Amino acid sequence: MAQLKVQVKEKAGKITTKGRRALGSDDFALPPGLEEKRRGIKGRFPIDTKARARNALARAGQRDHVGITASEAATVRRRVKAKYPEIEVSKQ
Repeated sequence: MAQLKVQVKEKAGKITTKGRRALGSDDFALPPGLEEKRRGIKGRFPIDTKARARNALARAGQRDHVGITASEAATVRRRVKAKYPEIEVSKQ
């Protein structure tokens, strides 16, 4: 089955709310929190591009500051590695 790739809207290199809502749940490293669900967003830490996947890894490495657990940080690393095997993922 062919997958349809959605063109994500960006402004100044940042994803817009409309673009974030257009992403599928498989384009996020973590499921949505309560606030994201309320706003219609399908997840946290978008990994739809290599740059955003690297950013998700960086934010997961700062887990004490972004409010995620160690297991959620491990999930981010696992999802990024599965989607982009060429990105080196450290075992923090």
